[in-house]
Amino acid sequence: MNTAQLSQEITQLHAHICSAMADPNRILLIYALAEKPHNVGELAEEIGTNQPTTSRHLKILREAGLVISVRQGANVEYRLADMRLIEALNLLREVLRNRLTYSASLLESELPSSEA
Repeated sequence: MNTAQLSQEITQLHAHICSAMADPNRILLIYALAEKPHNVGELAEEIGTNQPTTSRHLKILREAGLVISVRQGANVEYRLADMRLIEALNLLREVLRNRLTYSASLLESELPSSEA
């Protein structure tokens, strides 16, 4: 793979996927949809936002291809487009957890030890 091709893929990744997941509420929506399909009202209740806000977040996720919407009578049901998103989010959470542990250990090593 050449540099131009790699650069284009990275740009698309950032523009389409990473920016869509850049909001904590959208990450919560992804985790909720990994459990089972939901309509917008159920999702709004689950993540603690109102329906218009939840709909806007779902639109961003849908446009990025991360969720799929399917009409079920009067409702629209949302589903996760690819379960590997959960694997990716869990991996990122693990990286964050390791960074926090490392940072905490650095702080502890800088604290003066209390001698009796």
